[in-house]
Amino acid sequence: MTWFAVQTQPRAEPKARANLERQGYSVYSPLLRRRRRHARRVENVLVPLFPGYLFVALDPHGDAWRPINSTLGVVRLVCFGEMPAPVPTGIIDGLRALEDAHGIIRPPSANAQPGDSVRILEGALADQVGTLLDAGGAERVRLLVRLLGRDVQVTVGPEQFEKLGSS
Repeated sequence: MTWFAVQTQPRAEPKARANLERQGYSVYSPLLRRRRRHARRVENVLVPLFPGYLFVALDPHGDAWRPINSTLGVVRLVCFGEMPAPVPTGIIDGLRALEDAHGIIRPPSANAQPGDSVRILEGALADQVGTLLDAGGAERVRLLVRLLGRDVQVTVGPEQFEKLGSS
């Protein structure tokens, strides 16, 4: 089976997934845990890794794929010309390798180790570069950042920083 991308209606990934599965298609919709702030509350929510898209496994020459385009929640099956465009081999397996035990994609910072250089992505210290001190807790990590000529320890969530590539 080959994987293909399906464009969904805005914020309709769960509806499209349910309707495609009801038709017998094998569907993959990678999810990511994000922290959302709203009305003075902070909550962790699951969001699509690729908003507006999910993946369907099928044989484009043997399976009926045209009904996907008329499925509730679906805009269209991504095609090049008249044929569905396959997702490059290994992409879906690579995404699944990043999942935790609950099927949720781990944040990229989960691969960072103490001593790695990292960049803060959001908040008052956005774009500051520092060093990862402690990644023991799943909810918070400690970073060492240089501010105003001195090293300061800051605590951020694991989704608020990225590991810098080694160059």
